[in-house]
Amino acid sequence: MTGATTGAATRVAPLGRMVTAQVRAVLLGYVRTPVFLALSFGLPVMFFAIFGLPNVGQKLPNGIDLGAFVMASLGAYGMSNVLIYNVGIGVANNRARKLDLLQRATPLPSYVAVFAQMVAGLALGALAVLLLLGLGFAGGVRMEAVKWIELLVVLVLGSLPMLGFGLALGFGSGPNSAPGLASIIYLPMAFASGIFIPLKQLPDFMQKIGPFLPLYHYGQLGWNVVGAADESFGLAVLWTV
Repeated sequence: MTGATTGAATRVAPLGRMVTAQVRAVLLGYVRTPVFLALSFGLPVMFFAIFGLPNVGQKLPNGIDLGAFVMASLGAYGMSNVLIYNVGIGVANNRARKLDLLQRATPLPSYVAVFAQMVAGLALGALAVLLLLGLGFAGGVRMEAVKWIELLVVLVLGSLPMLGFGLALGFGSGPNSAPGLASIIYLPMAFASGIFIPLKQLPDFMQKIGPFLPLYHYGQLGWNVVGAADESFGLAVLWTV
């Protein structure tokens, strides 16, 4: 009897089912805060509508399509927005509500809970990038079909450093300090990385700082796809893995 009881107690759900259920739960949590989600999705789209669409078809001196360049830049910004603000601040808010303690009281392994946050964040970020790319295509940005797919893939898979930053923010700060820390660290990093303004047009001291920032090399992945990178694709990958 004791052996049967012990055997039943040690049986757990298959790993795949646990991950799927937990990812679904995390995504539902984001959907139930639509205002916060809309801001993360809407800001890159709004910026592209203002700064990107009017420049579609215009060429930089080196022949690069300015609209495609802005789209790639804001794609990196949009993906990072979701990972830092939705995932990072979301995790901090869940910890404040003691949801992490509740999960520890369940049979759910902690690594499944963290992995689900990662998968859900990447899925949301991919959706944000898709919305931006859709606007770019509808607005007249033209690239080879493989380039659209490549841009989506590198912006999603190359975002792991920003995902790590978001998780560190969520697990290392509280709900009141997380938004402030995100803005203090992430927004200056975005400017210094050339996401909003090309690095060569920034002050000299920022041009020296930029190459040491993870967001700069993440942006290079997207800029490589549209032909506007300052470093090779391989070097950008090495910096972001």
